[in-house]
This record gives sequence, C-alpha cells and structure tokens, in this order.
Amino acid sequence: MAAQGRREPIRTCVGCRQAEGRPGLIRLVRGPDGAALPDPTGRAPGRGAYLHRDAGCIDTARRRRSLERALRATVPESTWETVRRSAS
Repeated sequence: MAAQGRREPIRTCVGCRQAEGRPGLIRLVRGPDGAALPDPTGRAPGRGAYLHRDAGCIDTARRRRSLERALRATVPESTWETVRRSAS
C-alpha cells in the first residue's frame, strides 16, 4: 500500500479570488489593535486573509477594498507598501 502524501491547504486570494496553496500567497492578519499586519510565519492569531505575490492581485485588492472587507479592518498605507515590497 502506497503512503499518502500530506495534502497542502488551499487558500483563496482576496484580490483575484483564485485558489492556491499557501506558499504562493501572502497572509495578512488583523492584529489585536485592529490594524492589518503582514504575517510572514502564517501562524499569527487573528483573522487572516491571503493575497497572491503578484502586483496585479495586490492592486486589485486595494482598488476593490477586498482586503479591508475580509479582515474587517482598515489597512494602513504602510502595510500596503510592505506587501508590495514582499511581492517583488
């Protein structure tokens, strides 16, 4: 009997709404103070949302305000700049 490999969790990008595995996405989390913060470890507690590491998805999420809706929080300009840098 062949051993089954571990299944990778599938998450949805809030920018383009496409599903992908966690390694291809950036996780942002609503912190205890209510602000959105990048979560490089993917394990921070709180409400999380995912974006592709693509400038197009980041711009779409920003334009549609889908990240704010998903996190139920405001996303400061500094967070958008950090996400943009990590996508490059």
